[in-house]
Amino acid sequence: MKVILSDDVRGLGRRGETVTVKPGYARNFLFPQGVAYEATQANERRISEERKKYDEKTLREKAVADEVAKRTEGMTLVIFKKAGEEEQLYGSVTASEIADALAQKGIDVDRRRVELAEPIRRLGSHAVHVRLHRDVVATLNVDVQPLGAS
Repeated sequence: MKVILSDDVRGLGRRGETVTVKPGYARNFLFPQGVAYEATQANERRISEERKKYDEKTLREKAVADEVAKRTEGMTLVIFKKAGEEEQLYGSVTASEIADALAQKGIDVDRRRVELAEPIRRLGSHAVHVRLHRDVVATLNVDVQPLGAS
């Protein structure tokens, strides 16, 4: 079944693309979620009109994300956590803690935008990626120090 995507769907395609999917996937997931329409001429016209507005909005969002990326690129955040023997943390540093540390520096980032390949469970410096926009990723350093150390 051919459908036109009205929003980006990870692993399937981007907004405005016409893709072929199984009928059950379209009927049970894509249509109820509102992320796709059946590929008809009327829906193609509708999506092309919406695309103009969407492109303008995306450009504005990308410009804002670029500004935030310039401020955060290469920034070092220091987070203090309890640590045991051999620099092993009790628990881990979470994306929420990194987002809170960024908020203290005046940069509001949703915790879901912080991409941790694996939880930070050791002391030291770690590189963390923050996806500010679909095309904009900033890298910052998170320096985990033992709590009570000077």
